[in-house]
Amino acid sequence: MLQPKKTKYRKQFKGRIKGKATKGHTIVYGDFGLASECKAKITSRQIEAARIAINRYLKRGGDVTIRIFPHKPVTKRAAEVRMGKGKGPLDGYVAPVKERTMLFEIGGGVSEADAREAFRRASHKLPIKTKIVIKAQVQTSVEGV
Repeated sequence: MLQPKKTKYRKQFKGRIKGKATKGHTIVYGDFGLASECKAKITSRQIEAARIAINRYLKRGGDVTIRIFPHKPVTKRAAEVRMGKGKGPLDGYVAPVKERTMLFEIGGGVSEADAREAFRRASHKLPIKTKIVIKAQVQTSVEGV
């Protein structure tokens, strides 16, 4: 499971995920990308499940890059505990994801059909709507603007 090696503080405020991504929304490392279409908090378990789904379909061929990291701690109180008495213990880590954030990238000579199928399987493991982005499409749409 992904989690930070060291944090300055054990617990954090929840915060709100506002706006669309202005950083980390373009393809950098591969030829195909899986981008989010809505805001969410993705747990380290969900990221790992999606990564395994991609790698199993590609039979470990190609280069898979994870573009998000769960660095935000989430706490949870036990069931049937009365109100008060402070914040609960640490439950896990999440990655706050904005709209248009690139979640995964695939490169290394993988065909478009294989990349689409791998991303389709990975998107079933994630709690958000996603879309598949191709590097050639992104470049032509930027040049046309």
